[in-house]
Amino acid sequence: MKRISRVLVVIVLMVFGFNLKSGDRPIHEIHSMLMFNFIKYVEWPADAKAGSFVIAVVGDEDVASTIQNFYANRTVKGQSVKVVNVDNVEAVNNAHVLYLSSNRSKDFEVAQEKFAGKSTLMITDKNGLGKKGSCINFQEVNGKLRFEINQESIKGNNLKISTQLSSMGILI
Repeated sequence: MKRISRVLVVIVLMVFGFNLKSGDRPIHEIHSMLMFNFIKYVEWPADAKAGSFVIAVVGDEDVASTIQNFYANRTVKGQSVKVVNVDNVEAVNNAHVLYLSSNRSKDFEVAQEKFAGKSTLMITDKNGLGKKGSCINFQEVNGKLRFEINQESIKGNNLKISTQLSSMGILI
């Protein structure tokens, strides 16, 4: 029951957005919590279900640390989780999830080229990157944190998202 309540709270917050001015939680915790929940609603192809489930965080040590804490002693869809914290995209060879922080958004084109057609959920945090091809992009709308979902990028990376997730995001 406790888990259902927690999931319901997260879903309500995802639907209505997080108030960015409230200051209740640091933004890295909000991003981490949303990514944790995005992963639950994405399906990777069968060939991506071997080995560890790799979450690569580029340019944000706080997000990497928070994600690591979320997944301590947990699995994702039956796979052990490996969180990789790096300073640049070039250091990442393979990932199920690639989070590109706002301060590394200048590396977006490199990341896009490197992971094109791979089963990687690319999550970014800079206005405009959703339309440029990021799978999911955090965006501020009327002082609230929302997220865009680029359906073409999701499909191009051989991923499937649930209707629950797509109904909560801004579809582009």
